[in-house]
Amino acid sequence: MNRSLRSALIVVAMTSALSACEVVRPWERGTLARPEMQLDPNALQTGLYDQVYFSKEAARGGTKAAGAGCGCN
Repeated sequence: MNRSLRSALIVVAMTSALSACEVVRPWERGTLARPEMQLDPNALQTGLYDQVYFSKEAARGGTKAAGAGCGCN
């Protein structure tokens, strides 16, 4: 792939990425803040389940939490 084609592809990719940005009006923010619009609508309950799971799981990895497995982390 020559240099000009690569540059053109980068410009097209950046242009399409920037055109995907959306301006959210103040009156639209209430809709986006609703619990069903969140990635994790119940973060407290998910954190509790994670704590119980991680404290009982002896061999674990690839997660963001670290601890000794005794439930005290």
